[in-house]
Amino acid sequence: MKTVNHWIGGKTVEGASGNWGPVTDPATGAVTTQVALASPEEVDAAVTAAKAAYGTWGTSSLSARTGVLFAYRALLDAHRNEIAALITAEHGKVHSDALGEVARGLEIVELACGITTQLKGELSTQVSQRVDVSSIRQPLGVVAGITPFNFPAMVPMWMFPLAIACGNTFVLKPSEKDPSAANLLAELAAEAGLPDGVLNVVHGDKVAVDSLLTHPDVAAVSFVGSTPIARYIHATASANGKRVQALGGAKNHMLVLPDADLDAAADAAVSAAYGSAGERCMAISAVVAVGAIGDELVDKIRERAEKIKIGPGTDPASEMGPLITAAHRDKVASYVTGAAAQGAEVVLDGTGLRVDGYEDGHWIGLSLLDHVSTDSDAYRDEIFGPVLCVLRTETYDEGVALMNASPFGNGTAIFTRDGGAARRFQLEIEAGMVGVNVPIPVPVGYHSFGGWKDSLFGDHHIYGNDGVHFYTRGKVVTTRWPDPADAPAGVDLGFPRNH
Repeated sequence: MKTVNHWIGGKTVEGASGNWGPVTDPATGAVTTQVALASPEEVDAAVTAAKAAYGTWGTSSLSARTGVLFAYRALLDAHRNEIAALITAEHGKVHSDALGEVARGLEIVELACGITTQLKGELSTQVSQRVDVSSIRQPLGVVAGITPFNFPAMVPMWMFPLAIACGNTFVLKPSEKDPSAANLLAELAAEAGLPDGVLNVVHGDKVAVDSLLTHPDVAAVSFVGSTPIARYIHATASANGKRVQALGGAKNHMLVLPDADLDAAADAAVSAAYGSAGERCMAISAVVAVGAIGDELVDKIRERAEKIKIGPGTDPASEMGPLITAAHRDKVASYVTGAAAQGAEVVLDGTGLRVDGYEDGHWIGLSLLDHVSTDSDAYRDEIFGPVLCVLRTETYDEGVALMNASPFGNGTAIFTRDGGAARRFQLEIEAGMVGVNVPIPVPVGYHSFGGWKDSLFGDHHIYGNDGVHFYTRGKVVTTRWPDPADAPAGVDLGFPRNH
């Protein structure tokens, strides 16, 4: 059986806690790997290595840092299929989805390569007689990232490339459900020339997480995961004096107005709801149909959903893979099996799906629920699986009010041909990321990603300008220099003494 150990101080370090976690191939249900679960002492070893490396990395030149990152970007590009294969083997997503994940992570590496312009300071001269004021940004020190199972390569790359480009050193605690991609990312960074200890990977469960949240040498924590855990991360790390960005869960809505191109809206709903098996915080999980178009829209969604081929991620014909664990599959299924009793019409029920030759895999088909009420479990909870809810409203205002009443505010979308309606929507909707005829409005790397309300705890979004500001702190320097003409007697600097 394959074993995944820690990466500390530029080398593989065998797990010493005696605790191991199983890693399963979701397509077969078989345990293929064991991953070391770190003790507090092992977490401390990683932080200590990062702290030692910060002594030189934090004062290294920008050209030295970006030189490593350019080499790293080339290696990631060369190994993207290998990274994607690890994601498929442990997460289950199809190869095309896994490649897309790597590509989105590479965007942030590319942003980090150009960090020199992001770290420029400001200068005001002659604010008073011979007084100048400048502002600069400096790294924090050792920072940590705690990342989820659904994007085991992309989300870590949303964090550590920017952090180390800014001069910090990093300790990554990836999900123990699919840990191998993180180790490969670290190994490639070392191959690119990243000094030992600048990037460390410790695997583990709540013991490792709590050790990072309370460690006195960790200055900041980045997190992506569910809302309850994001709230816990924010409260615990903040109480221990750390800067925190904790991105939580979502219930993303798509408002479809009567004038919308329904074919385009249906295509978008299917890809956004069922892509990556619905295991993403930017999935569209609720469509709000306005007016009389609801029946036609649901029919178009159903027609498209029935054609999606579900199978192992290694099969090029597969368009959707299994869920990460059997327990998660069963939880997702419970929302579908209980939907009718809570008033919904079950248009598609994917809970009985089986895949020939992979009978023990964590399979579930696509489910579509219509006439869903806002007080039902399927609507209130973040299901994190291939279940799409359709709600009906009579007017635009009712639809926006329904959406704004949600405790989540991550991403949202509107489908319409009317520019005025779209403009109103982007101003009136209470969410951090808005798509206009774009179902999954994940910003490009040089803008920042993050939601509102219970979808974000902390003041900074991730990557983009917010990411740079999160991983640095500002300093203002006020300087007064005497005029060289006023040099003491006997010191000649070559300036005329004219006053």
